[in-house]
Amino acid sequence: MHEHSSRRRRRTSVGTGTVALSLGLCLCAGQLVAASPAAAATATVTPVTASAAAAKITPQIATKASTRSLAWGSTLKVTAKVIDPATGQVAKGTVRLQGWSNGAWRTWDTDTVKGGAVTLTAKPTKTVWVRTLFTGTGYNQQATNKMKVTVRASGAKVLAEAKKHKGALYLFGAAGPKRFDCSGFTKYVYKKAAGKSLPHKANSQQKYGKSVSKSNKRIGDLIIFRNGSYGYHAGIYAGNGYVYDSPHSGARVGKHKIWNKNYVVRRLVA
Repeated sequence: MHEHSSRRRRRTSVGTGTVALSLGLCLCAGQLVAASPAAAATATVTPVTASAAAAKITPQIATKASTRSLAWGSTLKVTAKVIDPATGQVAKGTVRLQGWSNGAWRTWDTDTVKGGAVTLTAKPTKTVWVRTLFTGTGYNQQATNKMKVTVRASGAKVLAEAKKHKGALYLFGAAGPKRFDCSGFTKYVYKKAAGKSLPHKANSQQKYGKSVSKSNKRIGDLIIFRNGSYGYHAGIYAGNGYVYDSPHSGARVGKHKIWNKNYVVRRLVA
């Protein structure tokens, strides 16, 4: 009987110890005390965390270009307005006007949106694809669809090409790129700047392009000096009564005062 009771007590003790261990406790000297962390059964807790950052908003961008067909040397203006669709208010950030060149978007102009629209400007020198790009805190980066801007030849472009050859020495029969006679100079410049083909003879060149009155002549127009009705010399109007030309043997390409009232004006570019 004594032996039986002893066994029962041992089984009870073992059971108690098992329960105690499951609770992170141990039975020591008849008392339950806290067990070491290693001995205690561990519970895996999965914490509930908030999103690291609030979802960014994709803004709405409305743009308007001043023109899609631009004369060389003129300024392209693009107006952009950025709206936060969640509030209907202007989205604050930075807008960039970009042009596609050599396989990448190049930034031409940048402005900060503070309230209302921003106007960005550029002077593209050739036909190009353009777009606007918006970046701002709390917003997704957003680009507009690209649009094509055609750059036309202009009188300013013709004159700019003529100026590149200032100082080139006259040579009869030469049409560039390093030496010129008078009609060879105008022939070369118009072909290079505007893709226009002219004959290598001043008298023949006066038949090309559109006839313009002397009072309406403008930069880049072709000037043909005449003896009677025969055209003997050609130059490019530079404004304020001057032409760029290759005058005569021993002289160089440069800007010279119009010296003869007997001349005609021909317009080859708009």
